Amino acid sequence: MNIAIRNPVPVRREEGSLQVALDPADRIETAKVFAVYGKGGIGKSTTSSNLSVAFSKLGKRVLQIGCDPKHDSTFTLTKRLAPTVIDALESVNFHSEELRPEDFVVEGYNGVKCVEAGGPPAGTGCGGYVVGQTVKLLKEHHLLEDTDVVVFDVLGDVVCGGFASPLQHADRALIVTANDFDSIFAMNRIVAAIHSKAKNYGVRLGGVIANRSAKTDEIDRFNAAVGLRRLAHFPDLDVVRRSRLKKSTLFEMDPSPELKAVTDEYMRLAETLWAGADPCEAAPMKDRDLFEFLGFD
Repeated sequence: MNIAIRNPVPVRREEGSLQVALDPADRIETAKVFAVYGKGGIGKSTTSSNLSVAFSKLGKRVLQIGCDPKHDSTFTLTKRLAPTVIDALESVNFHSEELRPEDFVVEGYNGVKCVEAGGPPAGTGCGGYVVGQTVKLLKEHHLLEDTDVVVFDVLGDVVCGGFASPLQHADRALIVTANDFDSIFAMNRIVAAIHSKAKNYGVRLGGVIANRSAKTDEIDRFNAAVGLRRLAHFPDLDVVRRSRLKKSTLFEMDPSPELKAVTDEYMRLAETLWAGADPCEAAPMKDRDLFEFLGFD
């Protein structure tokens, strides 16, 4: 698949790299915007989808944007793999004026609007361009005017365009991590990347979501060392695994005491974020320093 950029956008040289410059007209100004990051496989999509539902249960109008080419961010909300923005654009030869909202927006559980940006095949294009085109389409169709909360579910790898593009729109970046070496090491790299982008954009670190972990001691130790805070804790429960197999959010599963504890935590997290999470002025560690810091038994 060849993706032609019809109107090339200028680039900014930023600390030795080229970044796609955000057109001021494409800024999201009518909603609170959160970008969810974390190591690949850590549970970002599960976290994003259930957080979206929690916001919707607070009475907010929610839009979730999946930014991974796998386009599987929203399937627990929609019960299917939604069509991607890039596929919709390709179907009309990238004449976006020919698209209708229903061509790329699917309504999911409890009214959450779902969009999968999709992406080019590996090695053939820029994920950042696709995210940018997604936001542009949403604005062209006035879909952001009736939205209170936007949740970007971002691909796991720290890469140029695909990683950075949601940070151009977000108010707060959230990091999902587990209580282990690899997850915390990846979190530190993400903190460094967000810290760099915050010099040019309005995004700030909102905090850390502990996921798939019985304990949070090492996460908390790292947070204390670099200036982060833990916003929520979701243990590794079988009901989460089963919810994915049932293509459902946790809010749709059969009630149980452990499930209620998890959904209550999601509601508390949504309330905290909506009220306005103060930014974390985190200072990431150097890789070698972190390697020594994480040398625990």
